Amino acid sequence: MVWSGKSKDGLGTQQAVELRKSTTLLLHEKAIHGVQGLEMTLEMKAVIASQACLIALELDPDSFDGWKELIVYPDAFKVERTFTDEYGVTHRQASPLSGESWQNGPLILSWTDVVRDSYERRPGSHVIIHEFAHKLDALNGRVNGMPPLHPDMLIEEWSNTLSQAYEHLLRQLKTGEHCINPYAATSPAEFFAVLSEYFFTAPGILKQHCSGVYGQLAAYYRQDPISQLHF
Repeated sequence: MVWSGKSKDGLGTQQAVELRKSTTLLLHEKAIHGVQGLEMTLEMKAVIASQACLIALELDPDSFDGWKELIVYPDAFKVERTFTDEYGVTHRQASPLSGESWQNGPLILSWTDVVRDSYERRPGSHVIIHEFAHKLDALNGRVNGMPPLHPDMLIEEWSNTLSQAYEHLLRQLKTGEHCINPYAATSPAEFFAVLSEYFFTAPGILKQHCSGVYGQLAAYYRQDPISQLHF
């Protein structure tokens, strides 16, 4: 697997043991099944579970509690949503998605996207990281870009740092200049999830353009991917 940060091959002995244990536990606790004819083998399930556990390697063991099911589609899946435009007209739109995370429900992934992100180097893009980051975010009761912080972290510092970076991105988009995925500007929740993707797959880009956010994510995940750019 080709993350730009930590990989299973780059773990220390104790970390590798912990990863194996947490992966086994996640596989035991979550029902992972395919739909639309996709048969999920143990190896396929382990690909998902091990990468999810990598981002939570230094977090509390119960970080993925509160939900039970993981659904995997063969390819991008369509979700129909209703929205109202600026003129008050209601529209129904079906958009293809690579993943989705319901706050109190299942996590949904596209297997095609899982394989692509797991075995190709794609800086700033990783569907497993993105959707599991949403699950971490939801532990506070709301998906709003603020997961439960550690006791040694200041809520005000987290809020101010991420808010300023979010507003800066919005200003960049207005001028057509931006350095990260514009989808991060959708909401504070998506900002946290997208920047988590960058933190693990393109830490250098994140630190160069959002050094404060990199520091906050390093404190939250208790990892420093830049120090592990050796594979």
